[in-house]
Amino acid sequence: MAHSFTQEYFQIPVVTRAYTTACVLTTAAVQLEVITPFQLYFNPDLILRRYQIWRLITNFLFFGSLGFSFLFNIIFLYRYCRMLEEGCFRGRTADFVFMFLFGGTLMTLFGLFANLFFLGQAFTIMLVYVWSRRHPFIRMNFFGLLNFQAPYLPWVLMGFSLLLGNSIVVDLLGIGVGHMYYFLEDVFPNQPGGRKLLMTPELL
Repeated sequence: MAHSFTQEYFQIPVVTRAYTTACVLTTAAVQLEVITPFQLYFNPDLILRRYQIWRLITNFLFFGSLGFSFLFNIIFLYRYCRMLEEGCFRGRTADFVFMFLFGGTLMTLFGLFANLFFLGQAFTIMLVYVWSRRHPFIRMNFFGLLNFQAPYLPWVLMGFSLLLGNSIVVDLLGIGVGHMYYFLEDVFPNQPGGRKLLMTPELL
């Protein structure tokens, strides 16, 4: 059984495997009180003045303590990250990493002006948004209650957040950044006079 789990684990695409594992391990470390959320959250002052650079990354890795919210986010993260990496980004790992960097950078810049401490949920919504726009005709079912086309999925998730009493600012940020990537990568280059603006650096 252990061998089967290991085999299955290493069949997960590398970017999805690395990001999902980092999120699970970070949450486990907080749960075991090895670290605290106060060491992870996004704080521009501590980043710029005390050089706590790790916060630029760790704020994307923590989804809260173990519970429904964590499981909901980690399942969506794993599912849509993997479907993107195995689908439209198959054989294009560098381009997928560049999308991560593009989205993470824009969210971080927004975080400088907004009171957001953790951006992992926004990042997940971005992945969902890009996948949904690239698969517009897939029919979705949400908990057996709603049937809709894939492009509505990010908005359904935002509505679900609203029902749970959560702030939708994070969801709107993920949708906004996801739309920017989708527009610059898939829409603008195909417009009259348009061209490809997002170029993956040779370094990747």
